[in-house]
Amino acid sequence: MTVKGNQELLLNDITTCFLEPGQPHFETSNKGHGRLEQRQIWCSEELNGFVNFPYAAQVFRIDRELTQIKSKKTTRETSYGISSLSTKKADPAEILSLVRGHWSIENRLHYVRDTTFDEDRSSIRSATGQRVMAGLRNLVIGLIRSKTLENNTARILRRHAMKPHLSLALMGL
Repeated sequence: MTVKGNQELLLNDITTCFLEPGQPHFETSNKGHGRLEQRQIWCSEELNGFVNFPYAAQVFRIDRELTQIKSKKTTRETSYGISSLSTKKADPAEILSLVRGHWSIENRLHYVRDTTFDEDRSSIRSATGQRVMAGLRNLVIGLIRSKTLENNTARILRRHAMKPHLSLALMGL
């Protein structure tokens, strides 16, 4: 789990753990989509038993450097996280892979919500209503992905709008 400012004490503890990180425990470099991405990760079990977080087994720091190949513009970002996986279950390479995998899933979901459901232009203003609609959209996306082989969510939604009985069948009704 990535730790952000809403977990201020935990973030401060993890940040302090990596003030002088030394050599990275693992590094990757990828080139694609017109950019060069370099990642470094440091992991530690030093905070086990110290941080007040359930099942904490290790904490980590990830530094990312992204360079646009054409413009040579470089951006740097540091993020911190915590994992319930011990070093025996997940070494630094595995932690880095899991973090990257999480974002690919996250981006895939948000892309569909933004493009297919046009979520950003929603006129719902109450926080509760927004959460309910986001949950319903996630439910629909999950149903479609688990019950169909087709990858085009928009096409499936159009088909089901024209033939509502297909939606009932998708839900097993």
